[in-house]
Amino acid sequence: MTRLAPGDRAPDFTLTAHDGSTVALGDLLAGTGRHVVVYFYPAAMTPGCTTQACDFRDSLDALNASGYTVVGVSKDPVDKLAQFAERDGLTFKLLSDPDHSVLEAYGAWGEKTNYGRTSVGVVRSTVVVDPQGVVELAQYNVKATGHVAKLRRDLGLDAAGQ
Repeated sequence: MTRLAPGDRAPDFTLTAHDGSTVALGDLLAGTGRHVVVYFYPAAMTPGCTTQACDFRDSLDALNASGYTVVGVSKDPVDKLAQFAERDGLTFKLLSDPDHSVLEAYGAWGEKTNYGRTSVGVVRSTVVVDPQGVVELAQYNVKATGHVAKLRRDLGLDAAGQ
C-alpha cells in the first residue's frame, strides 16, 4: 500500500454522495481557495465511525469558517450513507467508494490488525488537500475518538475555531 505524504499531488476522484449528487475533488477545489479534508472510515453506523463523524459534524462550522471543506469516504453503498447522514444529522457529504479505488489511491485500503486479527479493508485515515490540489497533511491509522481535535491542533486551528 502506497501512502500519500505532504507535497504529493492528491489523486482526483469523482464519487456519488449520500444525497445522490456527484462530488469531484477538482470541483471542491476549483477556484474556491478552500482546503478539503478527506477522511476515510471503515463502515457507516458503527460505534467508532459514528463517533468520528459526529466529531466532524460538531466541528464543521469552525472548520468551514477556517476555509476547510469536509467529506467522508467509505466503501458503503449510497443508501447506507443516506441512512447514516439522516440518523446522525451529518451535514457534510458522505461519499461511496464501493470498488475502493479512491481508498486505494489515497493509501487508505490495505492490511490492518484489529484485536489481534489481520484483515484487508479500510484503514481509518485523513488527508488534507490544499487549494492547489497538493497534500498538506496525511494521517493513517488514526483513532476515531479525539481525531478531529488532534486534526484541528495539527492544522493550527484553536479549540474554539478561528
